[in-house]
Amino acid sequence: MPILVTIFLWVRNKHNRSGYTWIVLHLLFVSAAVYVALKGMAFDYTHPMASEEISLQMGISGFVWALSMLCLAIALVRFSRKSTHSAA
Repeated sequence: MPILVTIFLWVRNKHNRSGYTWIVLHLLFVSAAVYVALKGMAFDYTHPMASEEISLQMGISGFVWALSMLCLAIALVRFSRKSTHSAA
């Protein structure tokens, strides 16, 4: 649902398209991070290398989450810039 709202706002507001691009990337990355984390939590713990596999999955999830936070920070910077449009 949040991605649909973002796309709707992106289409309505023609200016500052780059901010919306970064928000969409953030939503995609955070979704991927949650998927990988859930996959790691659902891993078969009786497997001989389960601890290592779960740790790897959580590490990948954390890295992808960090990328999503970077995208969100860039989007916030893009949205906070002052508009330079003239009133004329």
